Amino acid sequence: MAKVVVGLSGGVDSSVAAYLLKQQGYDVLGIYMQNWTDRVGLLKSDCPFEEDRDFAALVARKLGIPFEVVDLSEAYKNSVIDYLFAEYAKGRTPNPDVLCNREIKFAAFWEIARARGAEYVATGHYCRKAEGQVGGKTIYSLLAGCDKGKDQSYFLCQVNQEQLAHALFPIGEMQKAEVRALAKQLGLATAQRKDSYGICFVGKIDLPTFLEQRLEAKRGNIVEIPRELPLPYRDNSLEERAKPYPLTPELGTVVGQHEGAHFYTVGQRKGLGIGGKALPLFVLAVDVQTNTVYVGQGHDHPYLNRNVVFMANEEVHWVNPTKEIVIGEKLPVMARLRYRQPLQVAELYRVEKGCYLVFETPQRGVTPGQFAAWYSGDELLGSAPVFY
Repeated sequence: MAKVVVGLSGGVDSSVAAYLLKQQGYDVLGIYMQNWTDRVGLLKSDCPFEEDRDFAALVARKLGIPFEVVDLSEAYKNSVIDYLFAEYAKGRTPNPDVLCNREIKFAAFWEIARARGAEYVATGHYCRKAEGQVGGKTIYSLLAGCDKGKDQSYFLCQVNQEQLAHALFPIGEMQKAEVRALAKQLGLATAQRKDSYGICFVGKIDLPTFLEQRLEAKRGNIVEIPRELPLPYRDNSLEERAKPYPLTPELGTVVGQHEGAHFYTVGQRKGLGIGGKALPLFVLAVDVQTNTVYVGQGHDHPYLNRNVVFMANEEVHWVNPTKEIVIGEKLPVMARLRYRQPLQVAELYRVEKGCYLVFETPQRGVTPGQFAAWYSGDELLGSAPVFY
């Protein structure tokens, strides 16, 4: 009987995952990961740590499986929180949940599981794993969850073959409604709990307050860029079209003040504190060197939309290395730049210094640091943070 450690989060998805594994004959151990306890920046009534742990314990007791709490807060701080602050300090927009899966749930947590004699770790992610043989070697594929409205494969876009080899996703074939119905039928305490949102293991936060723990508030200008300003392409090459737009204060008009450019992200609409415009204002660009936030009117502002993004070689990760393309090759894919974004038609081009993703339609609010993930059918082939 193979042993599996389930990451019990205190939510309905991991609860049902643990039940299914026990039904399948696995020797199941439930572990709650204590990764964060700081309440600075958390929105009111959203301090879930103790409550999550207690719900996880209740589920383990109901299912009749052993339960532990492990403290991975040091690894989480070093791998996820430090990365988050460093990226925002550079004016980039990170996705800490992607790093949490790569560095914590399928790395540090796996070491905990392995030390307890486990052959697998399991989570309540809505995604699937497949395996096949290529040249006599087992290759694992990461597939989208069957519930397209809950598919979480994007969050696992940085996992590797070794991590997939010992990962299980018991609810990947299920619909969310089925998961909740089963939890209710079983009388699990988590059956009606709301899904968690916000930063993995941290919760929903007020971003400026959270970031002010390390990033100093600094007053600067908000500059509006007119819609009529022509795009600065010198030519139509992929390299030129993927470059950041060279905005300067002289190209626009000062329309307000902010408390730190690193508190803003491209595509942001709320939190600017500026009214009286014909169309809503969106953040077009953030310059942390000059502490300037550039904004423009309307979601179709030309400086808010682009259809080419670049990803540097050292950042490009292939979940399925057998699908990697060579320099000069291109691959038709479906891609997304954020969780829950509908998949977009695109082509992936490999060049000497990295890869370009060329989208069929312009993408709004592309920002450096966010992860692009590309798919072929249901399979997530690879990913990389957008770089410029």
